[in-house]
Amino acid sequence: MSPTNTFAILVFFCCAISFTFASDPDTLQDLCVALPSSGVKVNGFACKAESNVTEADFFFAGLAKPGATNNTLGSVVTAANVDKIPGLNTLGVSFSRIDYKAGGLNPPHTHPRATEIVFVLDGQLDVGFITTANKLISKSINKGEIFVFPKGLVHYQKNNGDKPASVLSAFNSQLPGTVSIAATLFTSTPTVPHNVLFQAFQIDAKLVDDIKAKPAPKKT
Repeated sequence: MSPTNTFAILVFFCCAISFTFASDPDTLQDLCVALPSSGVKVNGFACKAESNVTEADFFFAGLAKPGATNNTLGSVVTAANVDKIPGLNTLGVSFSRIDYKAGGLNPPHTHPRATEIVFVLDGQLDVGFITTANKLISKSINKGEIFVFPKGLVHYQKNNGDKPASVLSAFNSQLPGTVSIAATLFTSTPTVPHNVLFQAFQIDAKLVDDIKAKPAPKKT
């Protein structure tokens, strides 16, 4: 094998390995507590002066109790990301708690910057994601069980039981982002043109108006 081909193969494998382990960038110091007030725009947040860092920058009690599920979807996501825990800045991890009332739904959505893994605290959920080949991968999961949603793929969780359910969700990003499919398409600002929506969904313009007229679920 020629030296040129050998070098090309090595470059390919190095690139493949880097993509395999890609997530948020690695940190270059012990800590970099987020300082959103700095106004500096970087891939993440500027760092607070280490002399001003306290234990509060690494603490959050917001997942200890169930969230309120009295909304149109019957579910609520309580995030524990860098917006809530400044100490997560540059660390490449975050957490959420999701609570569902009986019949509640966390509707189809994606996380453009992270893979998600959920652990069922209570109840039973029907969960699934859709591959780029348009294949649905779905399963019913119960207390103590885990399910993984690959990065960027559309997925959902539905509580079809008659009791509340809850999960803990972990992400390999300090701020995974969430794109809710229905809300994004029908409640964006400015709005998606009607002719795009009724042609994409093969529905009439009046139905587009009816959907847009419904209030979007509140975010927390």
